[in-house]
Amino acid sequence: MTGLIETEEHAALRASVAALGKRYGRDYFAQVVADGKHTDELWAEAAKLGYLGVNLPEEYGGGGSGIQELSIVLEELGAAGCPLLMLVVSPAICGTVIARFGTQEQRRAWLPGLADGTRKMAFGITEPDAGSNSHRITTTARRDPATGDWLLTGRKVFISGVDIADATLIVGRTEDARTGKLKPCLFVVPRDTPGFTYNMIDMAVDAPEKQFELVLDDVRLPADALVGDEDAGLLQLFAGLNPERIMTAAFALGMARWSLERALEYARTRQVWKEPIGAHQAIAHPLAQAHIEVECARLMMQKAARLYDAGDDTGAGEAANMAKYAAGEACVRAVDQAVHTLGGNGLTREYGLAAMIAASRVTRIAPVSREMILNYVSHQTLGLPKSY
Repeated sequence: MTGLIETEEHAALRASVAALGKRYGRDYFAQVVADGKHTDELWAEAAKLGYLGVNLPEEYGGGGSGIQELSIVLEELGAAGCPLLMLVVSPAICGTVIARFGTQEQRRAWLPGLADGTRKMAFGITEPDAGSNSHRITTTARRDPATGDWLLTGRKVFISGVDIADATLIVGRTEDARTGKLKPCLFVVPRDTPGFTYNMIDMAVDAPEKQFELVLDDVRLPADALVGDEDAGLLQLFAGLNPERIMTAAFALGMARWSLERALEYARTRQVWKEPIGAHQAIAHPLAQAHIEVECARLMMQKAARLYDAGDDTGAGEAANMAKYAAGEACVRAVDQAVHTLGGNGLTREYGLAAMIAASRVTRIAPVSREMILNYVSHQTLGLPKSY
């Protein structure tokens, strides 16, 4: 993968992260989930090796690289059976937003901890009544004229890892004094802030990172809880959403590769007739097709990451959406074919593929559904009119 697609440094990073993932593997990940714990040991070792903060600025303890490098870390850990969802949230979304738009105080307070693994940050945008329509977000922030504090009120849903995050980066809205319209803004809300409560959602997805519903009841925040410029909220928001889509693609590709490898191992050795079942085209061709789809999705992910790291937010937006779509579709099909290849064994806990069925669907749904990506491409890329 070196040359035009990836540099020798990227290839070396892949190899070293893959080696780390192999030392832990799917058995470790599955045991953590079964015990109701978190991947603390893997997270700490990845941090020690410099992988968690590879995209964050060097002056704050990061690696000084970009989303392309961080996506390699997530993909390779996923391919080893250890997909770390908080890599999408903490360093990719929150770390990127704070590094690009945060004040010096916010950068000093958060980036070193995000890079060395001692701190985590969740990201709160989705709301019960807004779903994919971020323009309907009703979480609002208003100023207390007496103190200058912010008062934040609203609800969020399907927010990952709130219980293990030191704070949540909340997307709210404030009133524009000139137009009276609401505009998006981002706030850092520490987990123990009065008025900030969270309740776990009972999910049928086996993962160490849990999902939460948040309630913000007049949460009082100091003036410096606002990230960046009050008038640049939309720009700041999309600075985090593009990396989120790229990293979700990496998350999907890692799971797809792990599942395909299990299927290939089985197809090479499972012998019912004269030859192993992998010799039969009915088994071989769907696996080959799944592999092709994974490779094509990776190319789009690499394009999106390269555009983003080059500062082309517009180009990265289109490519990131396409990458997330392609990787999500490839992941679902790869997992489905892997399960089918193993037959009844594909549904046993021993082989571990059944748990991937629900997990793979997440990559089609979150952080934005495939239908909304098709809407985006329809009107933004193809110039077709909106229906909404």
